[in-house]
Amino acid sequence: MGAKEKYIPCGIVDEDSGELFIEFGSSYKTSDFIVDTLQAWWVKLPRHVQKTIPWLQIKVDNGPESSGIRTQFLKRMVDWVDQIGIPIQLVYYPPYHSKYNPIERCWGILEQHWNGTQLTDVETMMAWAQTMTWKGQHPSISLNQARYDKGISLTKKEMRKIEQRLERNPQLPKWDILIRPA
Repeated sequence: MGAKEKYIPCGIVDEDSGELFIEFGSSYKTSDFIVDTLQAWWVKLPRHVQKTIPWLQIKVDNGPESSGIRTQFLKRMVDWVDQIGIPIQLVYYPPYHSKYNPIERCWGILEQHWNGTQLTDVETMMAWAQTMTWKGQHPSISLNQARYDKGISLTKKEMRKIEQRLERNPQLPKWDILIRPA
């Protein structure tokens, strides 16, 4: 349709407030892109709000870039927990249950919103995304133009150190992971 560029969305829905944060990446959907998006969302939260949050529960799509066994994703999450100083619980949606994931519904609304629009450049894409609504609110939109390499993974030795930091639920070890600050 004439577009020269491709962008990948990564979204965060705050289920309590209904706020939607979408970051479009110009590279690949990787573990690093996902964690960088989470960090960008966190930085945009007002400082006084950050200080009131005792822990984060992140409901994660079980895609290959962010699964509970993806070494680079887990390493980056451990590093981020240490940076922000609060625990994060990763809770994964089971395969084929995307209908329960609010971000999947957001993508459907965004697709309907810009249906038929020729997204020929990044400005048009960003402007259209900004005008959609989720629960009566316009999303926060940002663009990430960093380049991400695919296929980054840790060695087994490196991963053993990370694994020591992960508190896996014994009944759901790949689906419920708690990470505490060091």
